[in-house]
Formats: sequence, structure tokens, C-alpha cells
Amino acid sequence: MTGHAFALAMAALGVNGPEDGRLNWDTVNWRAQEDNVRRLRQRIFKATQDGDWAKVRSLQKLMLRSRANTLTSVRRVAQINAGRMTAGVDGEVALTSTARARLAEQTDRTRKSWTPLSVKRVYIPKPDGRQRPLGIPVILDRVHQMRTKNALEPEWEARFEPRSYGFRPGRSCQDAIEAIYWTLNGKHAKRQWVLDADLKAAFDRIDHAHLLSQLDGFPAKDLVRQWLKAGVIDKNGLHPTEEGTPQGNAT
Repeated sequence: MTGHAFALAMAALGVNGPEDGRLNWDTVNWRAQEDNVRRLRQRIFKATQDGDWAKVRSLQKLMLRSRANTLTSVRRVAQINAGRMTAGVDGEVALTSTARARLAEQTDRTRKSWTPLSVKRVYIPKPDGRQRPLGIPVILDRVHQMRTKNALEPEWEARFEPRSYGFRPGRSCQDAIEAIYWTLNGKHAKRQWVLDADLKAAFDRIDHAHLLSQLDGFPAKDLVRQWLKAGVIDKNGLHPTEEGTPQGNAT
């Protein structure tokens, strides 16, 4: 494809750039890109509800090679997220339009060949005086994680328990509070108590084998496995990760 033809094709998709084919980050039609990703997520959600697993996997593969998914993922990680200025072990960030365009191109080039890098261990203070360990992936890992999340999340949103509210899109603490209120005060309420519990070191003890067993058939399962096993680097060197998952990833 010539540079001019490539530019025309990108313009038709709402991705504008000069005729040499390079992406012009500042002229991307972000509403069009977000709509493309949203519609594809909805199709994955609906196919999961219908139990059409062949269609689910086909749509997930489509999401994983989607240009709109790449662009919106880079924008989320490098332009919107609070951690956009925090680098991983490679020291790389993307704080300019040129750097973000370059990151998008790099993401597409490494879509099938990327090998995750170890995360960088940092600590933040907790209210009780202790420190919470976070794992900071390199920026390209964060983009690939966001892209993978867009393929995986709508499937599991269709499968999850409806009264689950933690770490789910479009849900908040207020939704959980409202559910508890109506459970205790509804017309036919029978429950008179609420259990408040916290799983100690929950993220640190996640069983990799069990987690991966739930992803059978997911097109990016092997990439998820590599993220889980990538290890953590701190001042004492590289530490393998045989269980658990670092807090502080793409989302």
C-alpha cells in the first residue's frame, strides 16, 4: 500500500496523519475510536450471554488486532491514567503526542511478539503506617494489558455474579451500599446482619494455575501467563513470581 493510500485508509477510520503514513496523534477522532471499541465490547458481552463461544473467541481475536483498541489503550495509559508519568524498569514514558504516536506503532508491531518485562517494585504508605507494595510494568506492557483487558473483560462481565461490585466497570461503592440497604430494608427483607471481611494478602496469594484454568480458549491466555510469571525487580534484584499478581498494573 502506498503512503497516500495508507493515509486515506486511516482517515476513513478516523485516524488522520500525513501522507507518509505516520500517525498524527493530535488529529485522531477519539470519539470514533472509543465507539469502535465500545461496540466490539458489547458484541463480546452479547455473544457470551448467548453462549456462542466460537463467536466470543472470534470477536476477542478481532479486538486483539483492532487498531482502535491500540489507539484508545495508548491514550488511556499514556495520556489519561494518573500513573502516566511513572516509568517501569526501562525508564520509558510517553508524555508527548509524538511519543504516544510512536508507542501506538510499537504496540501494533509487537502485538504477536511481545515478551513481558518484570515489574518495578515501589511502595506507598498505608493509613496504618505500613507500606503497600505496588508493581509498575513498563509502559508497553501496560498498553498490551489494556488491549487484552478490552478483549477479556466483557466476557467476564457477562459471567460474573450480578451482586459483585469490586473492580468492575460502571460499578462503585455506592452501588454496593444501595444493594446492602435494600437487602436489609426491602419489603421482604429477612437478613438482619452484614459481614465485613478483608482477605489478607489476597493479591499476593492468587493461584496462577487456577486463574489460567479459567481462561481456557482465550486467545491471549499465553500472554497473561507471561505477565503472571514475569517477576518483580526491587533494590535486591529479580524475584520470581510463582503466585500472586502485582497491584498497580494497567487499570
